[in-house]
Amino acid sequence: MSDQDNRVRLRDIAKGVVSTLPDFMTVNKGLLQLVSLRPGWRGSIGSVIEKHARNNGERVALAFEGRRWTYAQFNAWANQVAALLREKGVKPGDAVAVLMENRAEVLACVAGIVKLGAIAGMLNHQQRGEVLEHSIRLAKAKVIIVGEECVAALESTTCEPGRDGERLYLWEGEGKAPRGYTSMRPLVRDMPDGNPPETAQIIQKQPAFYIFTSGTTGLPKASVMSHYRWLSGMAGVGQGSLRLKPEDIFYCCLPLYHNNALTVSWGAALGSGATLALSRKFSASRFWDEIRDYNATAFCYIGELCRYLLNRPASSNDRNHRVRVAIGNGLRPEIWDEFQNRFGIERICEFYGASEGNLAFINGFGLTKTAGFCPMTFAIVEFDADTEQPLRDARGYMKKVASGGIGLLISEVTERRPFEGYTDPKASEAKLFRNVFKKGDCWFNTGDLVRDQGYKHIAFVDRVGDTFRWKGENVATTEVEGALNRHPAVEQAVVYGVQLAGCDGRAGMAALSWKGGALDGRDLARHLGGILPAYAVPLFLRLREEQEITGTFKYRKVDLKKQGFDPAASGEPIYVLCDRSRGYEPLTPELFQRISSGELRL
Repeated sequence: MSDQDNRVRLRDIAKGVVSTLPDFMTVNKGLLQLVSLRPGWRGSIGSVIEKHARNNGERVALAFEGRRWTYAQFNAWANQVAALLREKGVKPGDAVAVLMENRAEVLACVAGIVKLGAIAGMLNHQQRGEVLEHSIRLAKAKVIIVGEECVAALESTTCEPGRDGERLYLWEGEGKAPRGYTSMRPLVRDMPDGNPPETAQIIQKQPAFYIFTSGTTGLPKASVMSHYRWLSGMAGVGQGSLRLKPEDIFYCCLPLYHNNALTVSWGAALGSGATLALSRKFSASRFWDEIRDYNATAFCYIGELCRYLLNRPASSNDRNHRVRVAIGNGLRPEIWDEFQNRFGIERICEFYGASEGNLAFINGFGLTKTAGFCPMTFAIVEFDADTEQPLRDARGYMKKVASGGIGLLISEVTERRPFEGYTDPKASEAKLFRNVFKKGDCWFNTGDLVRDQGYKHIAFVDRVGDTFRWKGENVATTEVEGALNRHPAVEQAVVYGVQLAGCDGRAGMAALSWKGGALDGRDLARHLGGILPAYAVPLFLRLREEQEITGTFKYRKVDLKKQGFDPAASGEPIYVLCDRSRGYEPLTPELFQRISSGELRL
């Protein structure tokens, strides 16, 4: 990083620090809460809910589709859920799985579970069959709460309510429960609504949630989220960074089985005693209408959500809202300014974190195009894209990249920053590096490549495995996707590497959602050649109507990589860049055969 870049970064950070001064009391309160947390001390999510119910019970805690619950009402509802679960034999440390789409009942059930000292297993309602069944087995749940909208999802597994002696199936819905289920609502209404005594006994390091990976590669893993880590996020995000106040309304349309909703969104609202406005799901066409209906002042995003909103036709109503701050991850640098300016959002708090990780970065100072700052101990180390392993020197130790460099992000595991890992001990150990900088130390492998921006700031570059090596150079898929997305005819781009006969590394390929009529291969090749280094320009293109995404807006690349550039396997038009002056041209069976055999070298 040049001296000029350093000066600019330092100037921007100074401006960001000054911008926090009007909210000093709010920021200070959040930071004080953060430093007061200790894994071995008592404290829990439930105790925070009880504090708000006791001190500010009349404030609205939750809004959903025209209904409102004050903190006192929400706390009482959660207490009734806890009482029912206790009656059904759930004890502290037991797991209760939740299979529901976004609605108010999800949060009431989750709050009741964690108030009892039990663990809420947040099942992904998008999953089916073997994948969902695998998640259920990982949770080892004594009880499964199934929403009426998710009965079909459970039926895709071999789990049979009424015949399954391992667990109780509670049904959350209207009317009579299906055969084998126990109807939950009438039982909850008859339960006492006093605070459960178990809540006061919870230690912060106890598990609160199981968060399941999205399953883009293989079967999911269940990462553990403790009360301590959740409370740390609550204090650092809601008040320390977002600077929310009790009168704020935080809009969330992301699925509650994902940490951006369950931890970031709910935690930010709960930490400030603000209102969480919950939506069933994200809709690009209804997003801003719902923001206005709820009178929201903040929201949480995932990067592709922002792109979907930008792809909507511009409207004179785009700035007709009260949102002053947004938080999320994955907002690409190439659309950051356009998104912020078009919708008139004062601050964007991009953050970096992982469900199983022990550190987080957040852009609390309002800088652009950064995942923010982290006060904890981390390192960015040199990485070999071929072996997908960090480099070690002759002594066996890793080496940090220089300021401005790209490398693998790792974070030190300590008593204050433990690695909580997964329910599977082997999977947990596989995420750890030992003897990194000295004998006996332990560091968590984030699996992410980032750029060191200086002053403890980073920018996300790519996931390990997405970055590939071609012509002796590392190619970051996010960089290539950004270049493609700058072309006016490209709606969405997914970049990955494919094997070529007789070649080391992987050649670049992009699956494109094309909105500009017939593909002008020469124009697109010229566009990419003017932005990217020659080795990073994709050699193959695949045109498709739309991209496949997970429930958390991540692109599915596994099948794309398997099908490669074979037109017969994809069933979609494939183009190849044989000659840069001609541009991209259709990949005929003859061309495919010549490339596959190694006769034609690209």
